[in-house]
Amino acid sequence: MSVSAADVPSALERWPEIAGRLAGRRPALFLDYDGTLSPIVARPELALLPEATREVVERLAERLPVGILSGRLREEVTALVGLPRLAYAGSHGFDVAGPPPAPGEPPLRFEAGHGVPALMQRVAERLRRELTRVPGVLVEDKRFAVAVHYRQVDKRDLPRVEAAVDRAARETSGHRLRKTGGKKVWELLPDVDWDKGHALLWLLERLERSARRDRPDAPPLLPLFLGDDVTDEDAFAAAASRGGIGILVAEEPRPTAASYRLRDPAEASHLLTQLAELVEAAPAASRAGAS
Repeated sequence: MSVSAADVPSALERWPEIAGRLAGRRPALFLDYDGTLSPIVARPELALLPEATREVVERLAERLPVGILSGRLREEVTALVGLPRLAYAGSHGFDVAGPPPAPGEPPLRFEAGHGVPALMQRVAERLRRELTRVPGVLVEDKRFAVAVHYRQVDKRDLPRVEAAVDRAARETSGHRLRKTGGKKVWELLPDVDWDKGHALLWLLERLERSARRDRPDAPPLLPLFLGDDVTDEDAFAAAASRGGIGILVAEEPRPTAASYRLRDPAEASHLLTQLAELVEAAPAASRAGAS
């Protein structure tokens, strides 16, 4: 359930409250990338992860499960973060991979939607042809989605760009596509029942199943998700459905299913540092089975 913009408190100001909710629990941390760990930039390839943020995420991954849930290609966000211990869900959760949750178990792997990559390739090629003469537009084939970035497009050309996206959604033969919006981007995804929220719950279920092999009486993992865009609302809702915590990273407050807010990736890095200090100080027994 969304709350109004005015009712979303600062996660930093409410850190003692958040720490209290985590006390005695086994957190599982899930993070968006663009706008959450890395600042939003003009072109996707320029969104580099600050080294201090990478270091704190690595510290956290040594003590609890950490997953990246991104709209980017899984391989791309994996390379940008550069931490092999993490699980990565790319293309808004349609493509998931990660290391084995425990020794002797198989790696994490999931793809949603049969035949989707070939479909998205055709849609991307169509949009590139139709929009080739629009300065500044960038069509990105994300294998399980197509993103049309318009941050550098003249506002007079925006109706033309959106009309092409809408036509592609309507006219893709034999398939239904849905259009989503974001920060200066329109995206087309297959119209199937899957999103970042489903990916978060899929990962959570497998992590809990692995932990309970060694500790059948272990309490459920408590999911903590940080994200910045409207596509992250499904993950906020999914985390809340398991008693977890959603934190919106946004300069201006907006209605959201998240419980708390941070202003920007710098504040997100600060909060992650506080979380790392908290879990590093916790007794080892309370973390057993969480990594």
